[in-house]
Amino acid sequence: MSSVSSALLREDRIAARGAALPLDRGVNRFLKGASDRVLGALAVVCALPLMLAVGILVRVTSPGPVIHRRRVVGRGGVAFDAFKFRTIIASADDVLAADPDLKQAFLANHKLEHDPRVTPVGRFLRKLSLDELPQFFNVLLGQMSVVGPRMLSPEEVPLYGSHVPALLSVKPGLTGLWQVSGRQRTTYERRIELDMQYVQSWSLWLDARILLKTPVEVFRGTGAF
Repeated sequence: MSSVSSALLREDRIAARGAALPLDRGVNRFLKGASDRVLGALAVVCALPLMLAVGILVRVTSPGPVIHRRRVVGRGGVAFDAFKFRTIIASADDVLAADPDLKQAFLANHKLEHDPRVTPVGRFLRKLSLDELPQFFNVLLGQMSVVGPRMLSPEEVPLYGSHVPALLSVKPGLTGLWQVSGRQRTTYERRIELDMQYVQSWSLWLDARILLKTPVEVFRGTGAF
């Protein structure tokens, strides 16, 4: 699913739910976009020294690129590359392909709790979500929101079934309800519920509450791997 007509998505979504979603309203979308640009710019400026330090750490501790580009699906079904600091070995895909059991476990949740491909530095970065700092550049590029549903690979989108039109009506977020509600400790079905709860109940106040809870959850490290 590389691209989907936004007009068609909107019609399908309204037909399925009988009413428009909060971010269908132009004023809400404007406020959401404005807050993303301001928060994204502030975050890049404030975190730039930390990002440079993390980039050097990744470079000197394992061979391979500093930035990992993960292909994900954004608003309207348009695919883009989400930026992350590389936390896995350069031959990670080969390791997964060579181990059927490991690959099956990965496909079940699109995440591995005990992933042998993760580097020691990568494990630390994931624990504190430092690997996701480059995604603030995705926010500035207009591809992501600071707060939103989880970003999904193209293979994951069909798992949302009838929720797909609503899901693809908004941008994926750096943080969101899932990230402050147990993260990987939740079931995949619960992840879907949390994403849809966010889409259907969006408000600036909800975004503010999630942003306030995010640092606490990051430092706790609950469900992070």
